[in-house]
Amino acid sequence: METTNKREKIFDAVRMMREIRDKISRETQGMTFEALKAYINAQLTETNAKRVGQGEKSDTRDS
Repeated sequence: METTNKREKIFDAVRMMREIRDKISRETQGMTFEALKAYINAQLTETNAKRVGQGEKSDTRDS
């Protein structure tokens, strides 16, 4: 069974993730652990992203 109706991808998530990973690798190559922590904190601050475990609690088991 061969697919003959192939469409060009509008958005390629795998390619995007590879590009992001490669960019981060280039930017952090050779950094010490302390410098890497500072880099991550700066990126999270710049994007207003929440660190894992610091988001709003959605667990309602205790209610």
